[in-house]
Amino acid sequence: MSAREWMGKDFYKELGVSSDATADEIKKAYRKLAKENHPDANAGNTAAENKFKAVSEAYGVLSDAAKRKEYDEAQRLFGSGGFGGGFPGGAGGAGGFDMGDIFGQAGAAQQGGFGGLGDILGGIFGRQGRAGGAATANRPQRGADVETDVRIDFTEAVKGATLPLRLSSPATCSTCGGNGAKPGTSPRQCPTCGGSGLVSRSQGAFAFSEPCRDCRGRGQIIDDPCPECGGEGISTRTRTLTVRIPPGVDDDQRIRLAGQGEPGRGGAQAGDLYVRVHVAPHKLFGRKDLDLTLTVPVDFTELALGTTITVPTLEGKVSLKVPAGTASGRVLRVRGKGIQKRDGSQGDLLVTLQASVPAKLDDKAREALEAYAEAMKGHDPRPEVTEMLEGR
Repeated sequence: MSAREWMGKDFYKELGVSSDATADEIKKAYRKLAKENHPDANAGNTAAENKFKAVSEAYGVLSDAAKRKEYDEAQRLFGSGGFGGGFPGGAGGAGGFDMGDIFGQAGAAQQGGFGGLGDILGGIFGRQGRAGGAATANRPQRGADVETDVRIDFTEAVKGATLPLRLSSPATCSTCGGNGAKPGTSPRQCPTCGGSGLVSRSQGAFAFSEPCRDCRGRGQIIDDPCPECGGEGISTRTRTLTVRIPPGVDDDQRIRLAGQGEPGRGGAQAGDLYVRVHVAPHKLFGRKDLDLTLTVPVDFTELALGTTITVPTLEGKVSLKVPAGTASGRVLRVRGKGIQKRDGSQGDLLVTLQASVPAKLDDKAREALEAYAEAMKGHDPRPEVTEMLEGR
């Protein structure tokens, strides 16, 4: 979609956010609306399908920083009549006002011409040259990017996985091949605009270009629309893709599948598909960068006297030696048992030892602990605290 076609659309309103919304607010609004209006959840609901297409189109522009900037510039300049009050002769109020028509031919003919401004405005409106006539409104346009979500378990995130992804999204209409015409027929060139998609008119010293009303700026007229897509050339369909999740993927990380987004118009390339990965937590293991973390409860006697414990890994189990006199909270490192990425980088398993205190004691255990406490009467386990309490 070109910036010229953005004029009549309020993408912020489609998503229900303000024009100064952050990228996270835009993403949150899109996810909510896309989920509510997804074709899989609204079978046969044309209104929901149209809303799904509209929010996808809006998100495709506002989620891309460059496209959003271009859209905002176009709206500021011309979205409300342009330049806050316009030009003499009521020019400012013309919705199809094309500054390139004024300045595109003047730069080379006058001193200090407006060629630079023509280039700037040409960038906003997708002009293809500085000296020619009006730019075509139906020039090829790259397809919008699409985002979807997948949920995987912790082990799949660590080791990688290959998953089937079922996706309902706009795609090139399989019935008409994308030209919008019923099979056996073809679009014809619009006789009003000659296929440019624009019509021009003059008012005093100014020239104006606006989308052709007969073809709605497309440059072509479809007399017999495709029954599947209604002449749009794009329809919502369900497809299954294979997504390779690389080892070590992070929670909320996006994976890009080039060319798997919405189809382009006029033969342009398709957009990209971004798969956002959500990783379910593990009941035992945690993660810190490439290292896996594990907390293991141990008895006080094991810490005091030393022992050998067996701990699990994602691939099996390992034995760890706990030295005598080990403090609770100490971290033992098991080399090479963390996350290994395809580039060869590898993390470790970090095992935190945590003293386990029994909630209840039988008589024998209590007698033993009381005897131990009597034997340790001369030992102060917190000398720094004692020193402060005594004011030393």
